[in-house]
Amino acid sequence: MMRTEIDHRVRHPEKQHRADNPIQRKPAWIRVKVPTHPIYLETRNLMRASGLVTVCEEAACPNIGECWSQRHATMMIMGEICTRACAFCNVSTGQPNELAADEPERVAAAVAKLGLRHVVITSVDRDDLADGGAAHFAAVIAAIRDAARETTIEILTPDFLRKPGAVETVVTSKPDVFNHNLETVPRLYPTIRPGARYFQSLRLLDQAKRLDHGIFTKSGLMVGLGETKSEIGQVMDDLRIADVDFLTIGQYLQPTVKHAAVDRFVTPGEFDDLATMARAKGFLMVSATPLTRSSYHADADFVALREARAARYSV
Repeated sequence: MMRTEIDHRVRHPEKQHRADNPIQRKPAWIRVKVPTHPIYLETRNLMRASGLVTVCEEAACPNIGECWSQRHATMMIMGEICTRACAFCNVSTGQPNELAADEPERVAAAVAKLGLRHVVITSVDRDDLADGGAAHFAAVIAAIRDAARETTIEILTPDFLRKPGAVETVVTSKPDVFNHNLETVPRLYPTIRPGARYFQSLRLLDQAKRLDHGIFTKSGLMVGLGETKSEIGQVMDDLRIADVDFLTIGQYLQPTVKHAAVDRFVTPGEFDDLATMARAKGFLMVSATPLTRSSYHADADFVALREARAARYSV
C-alpha cells in the first residue's frame, strides 16, 4: 500500500487509555535542525514512489535529516502496523495487513537505486504470522543480494516470541549483522515493553551467534526511563555472555503524551562513562551518545566492526 503525506504517527488509539505524560523540553545537546537538504527530499521521494515504509519516519527518529541527506534509510518491512503496543514506540498498533508479495523486490530496487553500501532492514512485530515474518525477512535479504551484490545487510528483528524455527530461517539467509534490541533493563519490561520477555530476547541473540559464529550480533538500549547504572551494567554482562559484538545506547525521547515519560535526560558525560564501561566488558564496538539509535551511522560502524574483529583475532 502506498504511503500518503498524511502524518498518521499521532494516531495511537490503543494507547488512549494511558494517562497523559507532558513532554519535557529537550536539553541543548539533543535538539536537531529541521531537515531541508535536497538529498533528504530526494530520499523521501524515492521511498514514497517505491511504496516503502521507513522506521526513520514511523519511529520519529531525530536523526532522519542527517541520515536521509546521506541517502541512509532504515527500511521497515511487513507494513506499518505493529501487533504490540510498547510504551516507548511511536509505531501504530492494530491488526496488520497481509504481507505484500512484491515488497522484497521493491526494497531491493530502492537499495540499488540509492547505491547503499550498507542497509538496515527492520520490521514491526507480526505476532499474527506463524513464523513472525522470518521467511519474509529471508526473502528481502535474498532480493537485495540479487540486486545489489556489494551491499552489506543488517537486520533488526522482532523477538520471534513463540515462533519456533524463525531465527534459523533468518540466520540461514546470511545477513551480515543480526540486531535485536533489548531496549531497557528487565525491571522495566512490564511497563515499557509489556509484550516482550527479556530472556527471550537474550536467547534470540545467543541463538543467532550459535547458529553462525561468523555473524555479527548487535543490541541496543534506551536510557532515561528510570534505570540505574548497575542495572545497565548487568544487561551489558548478559549481552556479553550471549557473545554480542556491538552495543548501542541512546536517550529515550517521548514521542507523544500517551507514551512513557522521560525520567531524565542523561548527559553526554554519562554516555561517555557508559561507553567506557561497555568497552571494558569486551564489546567489539560501542556507540553511546544521546542521539545514538540502532541504525545511526550503521554503514561506517559496520566497517569499524569488521576492523575491530580482525584486530582482536589477528595473530
